[in-house]
Amino acid sequence: MFSRRYGAVWSAVLALAVLAALAAAHRASAWWLVLPSALLLVGLHDLLQSRHAILRNYPIWGHLRFFFEFVRPEIRQYFIEDDTGEMPFSRQQRSIVYQRAKSEVDSRPFGTELDVRAVGHEWVGHSLAPSRIDSADFRITVGPQRAQPVQLSVFNISAMSFGALSGNAIRALNRGARIGGFIHDTGEGSISPYHRQEGGDLIWEVASGYFGCRRADGSFDPDKFAEQARSPQVKMIEVKLSQGAKPGHGGVLPAAKVTPEIAATRGVPLGQDCVSPARHSEFSTPLGLLQFVDRLRDLSGGKPTGFKLCIGHPWEFFGIVKAMLESGILPDFIVVDGAEGGTGAAPLEFVDHIGTPLQEGLLLVHNTLLGVNLRDKIRIGASGKLVTAFDVARTLAIGADWCNSARGFMFALGCVQAQKCHTDRCPTGVATQDPVRQRAVVVPDKAERVANFHRHTLHALQELLQAAGLQHPSDLRAHHIVRRVSVNEVRLLSDLLKFLAPGDLLNGNYRYQLYEKYWPMARSDSFAL
Repeated sequence: MFSRRYGAVWSAVLALAVLAALAAAHRASAWWLVLPSALLLVGLHDLLQSRHAILRNYPIWGHLRFFFEFVRPEIRQYFIEDDTGEMPFSRQQRSIVYQRAKSEVDSRPFGTELDVRAVGHEWVGHSLAPSRIDSADFRITVGPQRAQPVQLSVFNISAMSFGALSGNAIRALNRGARIGGFIHDTGEGSISPYHRQEGGDLIWEVASGYFGCRRADGSFDPDKFAEQARSPQVKMIEVKLSQGAKPGHGGVLPAAKVTPEIAATRGVPLGQDCVSPARHSEFSTPLGLLQFVDRLRDLSGGKPTGFKLCIGHPWEFFGIVKAMLESGILPDFIVVDGAEGGTGAAPLEFVDHIGTPLQEGLLLVHNTLLGVNLRDKIRIGASGKLVTAFDVARTLAIGADWCNSARGFMFALGCVQAQKCHTDRCPTGVATQDPVRQRAVVVPDKAERVANFHRHTLHALQELLQAAGLQHPSDLRAHHIVRRVSVNEVRLLSDLLKFLAPGDLLNGNYRYQLYEKYWPMARSDSFAL
């Protein structure tokens, strides 16, 4: 409590004590006690209130931030706009999320703040015969042929691990998912007590470290996996091959950050580095991957099981699909993670120059499954900087069945993108293991905001669909999205993106050079050419 974050409170206490002593000695007027007393009351209120994480961690000082937010229109050119004079998109995203999380009106007057003449600007084409949709609770079925199929919302919480996020942040996300009836991906850090405590539905992500289901040597332990996977709270199993933040890169949680809670959750030794290998030890071929997926499905009691990846070499994914055709083993779903996404820290080169962006990765997965007549048997999820209802609509239109969001739900928790995640000094208590800092995340309040953000985003999606004359997000297609390609020309996305027809790859109709060159060379028994 003697941190510099509380300096203003302690300064008020000290000033009050000194002035009170002087007043008692008749050397100062009692009126001098008013200001430090008022500041102390403000500081105590900030520490005890539950609505603002910044104020709980930075009592008194935090009001300066809200002051600048209040006068934002007058100081926009100094605090909001970037060097080009345009509002950075991430700030617009945060503004939308904050308003929806707090159930504030997110409508605005005086038209769009975007430059609709800018090349790359996109919009949904509206219909002169708008539809009427009774409910915004849009769902799809994952694994309908399995013993325990899942009715999944089209908008869910993407993978973020306990350890990266605080226990209170995990609790708030999971309780929000339970309130709103959507699903929470655990991330690769396994299922923590904080996931269990709130009772929300989970996707358990099993990564190369096999956290939560590993032996002492780091190999996969089927008994430990089955024990956790058969919990009624776990609805789906996801094998993580790679992530958008740093595809093809392992990770190390330094020993100093491996707390007793993290060690127990992940099943790793306390006081030692926690290593996430760059690759799995349970398989080394496309066919081996599918066999592992099938094994996890059986061990879980028939729950929908699939894998997540950021697309790299296209022939590797082609090899996985060829293995599906040859073995008959199909994943129930595939989650495509775009390279532009990722809330986790990563080397700069990986952030900017490794991995395929979501649009291209999603198109590759969608087209390949379509080309071998498997698209209707496998669901596709997508993640990568998806925050607004338009982000969701656009992604569904080019091939996804549902979307996941990480940063959107972090914003709903109160994240201000201070980018201090790796320092353990997150100002809002979201991405830290510091018990004092994470007390800023008041679980009941933030859980409601998480649920609000989800509900209002789906309501906005409902309104977009109605304007387009559609009945369900599954009706969205690329021809519903329009893009400006020059100052004087706009085109439908269906005319700009390349799509295969059903069965094309089986019939040898490769259509595009990528498939013509690499589909025949891909192998089910090796990730190499």
